[in-house]
Amino acid sequence: MYNYTVKDRFLKYVTFDTQADPESKTYPSSMNQLELSKHIQGELAALGIKYETNEAGYIYGFIPSNTGNSHEKVCFCAHMDTAPDASGTDVKPRVHHDYQGQVIDYPDDVNLKLDPQKHSYLMKKIGDDIITASGLTLLGSDDKSGIAIIMDMATQIVNNPEIPHGEIRLLFTTDEEVGKGVDKVDLELLDADFGYTLDGAELGKIEYENFSANGATLEIKGVSATLVVQKESCKMPLK
Repeated sequence: MYNYTVKDRFLKYVTFDTQADPESKTYPSSMNQLELSKHIQGELAALGIKYETNEAGYIYGFIPSNTGNSHEKVCFCAHMDTAPDASGTDVKPRVHHDYQGQVIDYPDDVNLKLDPQKHSYLMKKIGDDIITASGLTLLGSDDKSGIAIIMDMATQIVNNPEIPHGEIRLLFTTDEEVGKGVDKVDLELLDADFGYTLDGAELGKIEYENFSANGATLEIKGVSATLVVQKESCKMPLK
């Protein structure tokens, strides 16, 4: 049932509408995120990977070491929600097989173009398969591609016990896009020495600093005052 490739997983994950809601006070901010969380839990259970979850939909996966040695525990993390800036409802992913550098059109919005003249990184993808949305929604690659990669890695490790590895932790969170992605993380339960988030840019790029989506509200208490400067006129004799 869950014998997917990375692409298969990704194409499945993007069908879940997990758009976060910045106005919500709940965890997760949108209940649809729990549907993807349940699906991933099903995949982990099918693989025999022990996991725990919480009311916010976070998933902690635990893959034990197969070497018998004491190693530092490494966590791989990705988030399940998508940005509130564009709709995540009825995403229709389109696979462009064997890309050859052409302009990519979007059937649901004729005004949208993905042009290698403007996006030069596309030229590094010649011969690859490229996945886009149809034009009315976001795709959800941020960060369902990260989830697909981590889940495929976990599948390969479980199905190939000859690959030596230490203890591995998997962490999937909700509401990263609205600045609440780690609000409910239990670090003691996670119990990892190092962590890598798969939520990046170009292939092979590693970032060791990150921006934050946190916000702040500044409230000033005091008396409103207006400074008035009165300028006197000056009469000078004509010469």
